[in-house]
Amino acid sequence: MSKPRVAVVFGGRNSEHAVSLMGAGSVLDAIDRSKYEVIPIGIAQDGRWVLAASDQRFAIEAGELPVVDTTGAALALPSGSGSLVAYDPGAIPVELGSVDVVFPVMHGPFAEDGTIQGLLEMAGVRYVGSGVLASAVGMDKAYMKTVIAAAGLPTGPYVVIRDRDWRLNREQVLKEAEELGYPVFVKPARAGSSQGISKASDRAELESAVEFARQHDPKVLVEAAIAGREIECAVLQSPGDERAAASLPGEVRVEGGQEFFDFEAKYYPDQMSLTVPADIPQETAEELRGMAVSAFEALECEGLARVDFFYTPDGKLVFNEINTMPGFTSLSVAPQLWAASGLSYPALVDRLIQLALSRSPGLR
Repeated sequence: MSKPRVAVVFGGRNSEHAVSLMGAGSVLDAIDRSKYEVIPIGIAQDGRWVLAASDQRFAIEAGELPVVDTTGAALALPSGSGSLVAYDPGAIPVELGSVDVVFPVMHGPFAEDGTIQGLLEMAGVRYVGSGVLASAVGMDKAYMKTVIAAAGLPTGPYVVIRDRDWRLNREQVLKEAEELGYPVFVKPARAGSSQGISKASDRAELESAVEFARQHDPKVLVEAAIAGREIECAVLQSPGDERAAASLPGEVRVEGGQEFFDFEAKYYPDQMSLTVPADIPQETAEELRGMAVSAFEALECEGLARVDFFYTPDGKLVFNEINTMPGFTSLSVAPQLWAASGLSYPALVDRLIQLALSRSPGLR
């Protein structure tokens, strides 16, 4: 029997392009080639799909972020066929055969937000991770918090600043944001990898922070600062009808003088530390794991997610955010949480592929 064909897709048209490549490099190294046939596919920053070049770079080297090499053959995934077609310049299109499952190691807009999931649904191809709705809600922090609050999980105070309001009612939205009390954290509503985030302690910093966040997204979230430790938990869909499983919780600490968990803290060495299990009471850890699974279910997630909380000095847990396609290098938080919980990185990759292969495309 032929081996299942897994297309690992990475890159994309957003500021998290390099983050995607770093995760994809780890996935490609971890997939069992005796069990799966692997097709690496890059999406360039201009939107072109290409077969990955043999010398494609996936890591940061000499401080330079990786990008998709566009010298490979251009690709298309025709709707309904599940087959890849290669288009070399001046040559007859060549069908490369059907794909059994896509592993989209992609983050941010036009990727993790339901767009590639919708494309794959239209093409009738199975894929790793959450579907269109969960991906879209998980990407938009404003709607995410609305759904999470409706599910009964505690969230912190926040204000949403939309493009029209910023342009026409700037003074009013600034006053609403200031009612949260300083300091506040300002972030793009639909971006990940902690890009575009600032801490503001007065009106001038707040206005500058909103403008900075708007470079990534015209929709901006302003959140009240919550005193507490950052505790994170990974969630993994279980086979069949079993409830999703939660990892051991881990505590993230920012090193090197950083004030908060920004891009450098996540992806550059010695900027972040993770302690697993987190040093919290056992009953709090179990409560947090249950809340993480509840958040996963509230969004109707599939595959995997990472759920982040604040643990306050008075012993309360406050939901921060859920990430439906968390950073996925072998050293990223979610894989490390699972490794500490007894599931190695290669086993995690295999589990996700098997979960995707077991479900049908379309409405579920």
